[in-house]
Formats: sequence, C-alpha cells, structure tokens
Amino acid sequence: MELIGEMSPGRPLFVLAVKEEAAELRGTAPVLLTGMGKVNAAAALAGVLGRGVLPREIVNLGTAGALRPGWTGTHVITRVIQHDLDSRLLAGLTGEVYGAPITLTEDGGDGDGPVLATGDSFISDDAARDRLAEQAALVDMEGYALAHVARQSGVPIRLVKHVSDDAGDGAARTWRESVAACAVELARWAERNVPSE
Repeated sequence: MELIGEMSPGRPLFVLAVKEEAAELRGTAPVLLTGMGKVNAAAALAGVLGRGVLPREIVNLGTAGALRPGWTGTHVITRVIQHDLDSRLLAGLTGEVYGAPITLTEDGGDGDGPVLATGDSFISDDAARDRLAEQAALVDMEGYALAHVARQSGVPIRLVKHVSDDAGDGAARTWRESVAACAVELARWAERNVPSE
C-alpha cells in the first residue's frame, strides 16, 4: 500500500491497484495504490479511511477484462458482484447474506453501466470467462472490496474500468502489453470527469 499526496475532505481520492495503472495521473488529488486482490484493496482503503480524514469521493480507476465480445474502452460500473464467493451456499448454511451485489447508482436504479465481477482470480482462460459472462460484462480483482469499504465508511465511490484484455487465453500477456495505454485512457477520463477541488 502506498498513499501519494495528502487526503482532505474537499478532494477526491483516486484508488488504483498498481503503479502501472496510475502512471499517467496528474494533478493534486491524492492517489492510493492498494496492490492487487480483494484483501489488499480492502485493507489499504480501510486503513487510509480509518485515519479520520474522509475524501469527498473515492474514484477507483483500473483495468478490467472483457467477458463478452466487443467490449472495449472506459466504463463507469453500475453494479458490482463477487464471483468467487458462494453467497447462496453461505446463506443456506448460516441464514445470513454475505457478499450481496452492490448497486452503485445514486438513486438505486439500474443505470446504464455494466456489471463488474470481482474476484481474486486473474481470469485467463476461455472456460472461466464464458462462465462469468453469464453474470457480468467485465471482471477485475479489487472493485467489490473497494465498494464495500466505501459503503461502510459512508463515502461515495465510482468504479471506472478500462478494458485491457479479453479475459481468456492469453489475457496475462495482453494485460502486460496494454496497461500503459490503459493508464493514458484512465488519466484522460479522470481529467474530464473528476474535479480535483
């Protein structure tokens, strides 16, 4: 975990998994690099928010794999789910709901953005991609954890994902080759859509 800059109530906090995704960000807003995966993301964001200074909003910028053909570009997520937590089984065992989907629209409506599936597995085979495509359009490794921590802390959050690969065979190679270009697009989106003050 690395926090670059100083948090304040009037400014946003950009949250990204790794420095490669944040390489093109410019400006005065602080940046939190969490590391990859749900545990790293949740621990880093909870630790920073637990210091007592809450940002105006959290903006999670990052790369995502496309689960369906034709998905490219930058997307603001409407709903996020965990693909590696068997919520139905746990509810059957305990009677409690763990890991319910999180809707990110302010009015609770459906919105027009895609569903993001978050899990600790980097999806790099066609069978896993096709199975997840039944539930979501995009996949990442941090979004759900960040949305959960933000919601518990009462801080608004936006999840913004740029498609880096097709989440199938060869996805790891494609991510390495495309992350620099993704960082440029994420920085452009941030400059247009997130006032720093």
